[in-house]
Amino acid sequence: MKYPIGIQTFEQIIEQGFVYVDKTDLVYSLATEGKVYFLSRPRRFGKSLLLSTLRSYFEGKKELFKGLKIENLEKNWHQHIIFHFDFNGVNFTLPGSLEACIEGYLADWEQEYGISSGPDFNLGSRFEKILKAANERSGRGAVVLVDEYDKPLLDVLEQNPELLDKNRETLKAFYSIFKRADAYLRFVFLTGVTKFSQVSVFSGFNQPKDISLYDRYETLCGITEQELHCLFAEPIRKMAALEHCSEEEIKYRLKQHYDGYHFSEQMTDVYNPFSILNAFDSRKIRDYWFTSGTPSYLIRLMNHFNEGIDQLTGKYYALDAFINYKADMEYPLPMIYQSGYLTIKNYDKRRKTFLLDFPNNEVKNGFLAMIAANYLSTNEDVSNLAQDLAFALEDGELDTFRKQLTAFLASIPYSMRRKEKEPERERYFQYTFYLLLRLISIYTIFIEKEQSEGRVDCIVETADYVYIFEFKLDGDAQKALQQIEDKGYARPYEADKRMVYKIGVNFSSETGTVDDWASTVM
Repeated sequence: MKYPIGIQTFEQIIEQGFVYVDKTDLVYSLATEGKVYFLSRPRRFGKSLLLSTLRSYFEGKKELFKGLKIENLEKNWHQHIIFHFDFNGVNFTLPGSLEACIEGYLADWEQEYGISSGPDFNLGSRFEKILKAANERSGRGAVVLVDEYDKPLLDVLEQNPELLDKNRETLKAFYSIFKRADAYLRFVFLTGVTKFSQVSVFSGFNQPKDISLYDRYETLCGITEQELHCLFAEPIRKMAALEHCSEEEIKYRLKQHYDGYHFSEQMTDVYNPFSILNAFDSRKIRDYWFTSGTPSYLIRLMNHFNEGIDQLTGKYYALDAFINYKADMEYPLPMIYQSGYLTIKNYDKRRKTFLLDFPNNEVKNGFLAMIAANYLSTNEDVSNLAQDLAFALEDGELDTFRKQLTAFLASIPYSMRRKEKEPERERYFQYTFYLLLRLISIYTIFIEKEQSEGRVDCIVETADYVYIFEFKLDGDAQKALQQIEDKGYARPYEADKRMVYKIGVNFSSETGTVDDWASTVM
């Protein structure tokens, strides 16, 4: 089986025999049931391939679709003229780069259609003339495809406010011609990571149909579990043989690491296609998507945000709270969600609210490790530390866990952990341990649960052990341990066959690390 790693051209995938997950029934639905669309999906999720598939369809290349779902749906294959804008690979941080990019496309098309543009013609007016000429030539209306429409904005977000405004106005003016040129258009499709609202990029023309959260199009990009098990049965078998485990075990590992995306209230599981294909190609389950590059705008966003990621995850939100990005650096939730670092995990039908959290272990590990390294200003590999801590708990080596944790906390620079006000000190330790424990949860079963007597600070479960932690700051480890007893935190595990540890831990704001530790076995 050949995997199209780095190949985003539908024609090349089909002609060269690369594996293709058939979405052509949805392509047919898009083409025949609407005219102007917008789709938001995370990076490397197949948006460019989708546009390439649409392009081949509207070019009438019937032979490429032989054996695919659309073959039985489309009876009349027509050729249309395609105008494809691809903003990938262009650096828009330089003034004038957006105008130059669009100018390059228009100049080529003007030459093709014998159009001369006078000095008074702006980019939008020039494109309108091109669309009119194309429609007159074909008689079928032109097709416009825009890949990563938002990159000219994301490249300069918070970095260059003046250029952001200029690029926004350029795009607004350019896209406004879609309304004036409606009679010349057959189909328009725009993709991007974010849906900007207040920047008004789309305000100049008829609002596109935003299908980002449409039930029927939630699997338009990505791989469903059914598609994974049917189409990739062979590489799953090969990976299981290589790992000396069952196919079910491999399916479970793939699901934990790459599944978990949901793009509608229907909650259909969608796997990250970039990671899945790379995993099958290398026969290794690793962090492919996250390590392929974290957008610089996201790092700037998190650095600017005054609260931690724990203030955003594991909570229910109304749809408007995360679907429209308003260029508000003080509230990064929409950008984090639309970039794929958070996803829908549940839908409350009665309240019409959505639970947001990390989609899978790949994203959780990479994102939390990045945030932790930035927040703690440490050169330590936080992800490796979390793995070592988890393995120590898995092996029942509680003393090793204590020593590793103590040493790591002591390595954090004094300037990072020193907080002048008591609430700030408490917040620092609270957030530090949130990050570490969420990372540990990737390798163990982690539960932070409400009990009848109160909230347990942390419970970590492994196959053979249960660890119940209570943390104190500038307090007493014995008192923390006594709280576990008094509150009955261990009561739900009285019949559990695993060894249950109750652990009280005290941290010193002066030394920045563990200064007292007490534990008992139930």
